Amino acid sequence: MPEGSRDSLETTLSILGFVVAVLAIALMAARGVVFCTAPAGIAVQVLAAALMGWARITFGRRSFHAAANPTTGGLVSHGPYRYWRHPIYAAILYFVWAAAICHRTKTMAWAGAVVITLGLALRMAMEERLLRQEMPGYAEYAARTKRVIPFLI
Repeated sequence: MPEGSRDSLETTLSILGFVVAVLAIALMAARGVVFCTAPAGIAVQVLAAALMGWARITFGRRSFHAAANPTTGGLVSHGPYRYWRHPIYAAILYFVWAAAICHRTKTMAWAGAVVITLGLALRMAMEERLLRQEMPGYAEYAARTKRVIPFLI
């Protein structure tokens, strides 16, 4: 497959993963199962929101591209990126899985968390493919930094 076609496929799949995750979060919100009411769940969600804020501030203005294309400015490996390759996606996952656990009897909460996880897993995989191609040092960074759970995954 020509390189331009591969990049186009990766970009398309990245956007698909993003759209799937956003739609699932919107559906969870519409069903009233996105926020926890139990103290432990609220704590996890507050910490997840703080992680997302920290990551956005660390990454700066270039932190969002719908297609997850690599941005100029070099590899960010400080702040939360020292421990997570994808702290923003990790924060989303922590937030929605806390919701699923808090609403443990609601199928929509669990289905949403699973669909969001699949959408973001696709997005992370495609983003990493693009980063390995275009960002010097990304392979070494990926080898020492976990995706969504520091020191584990």
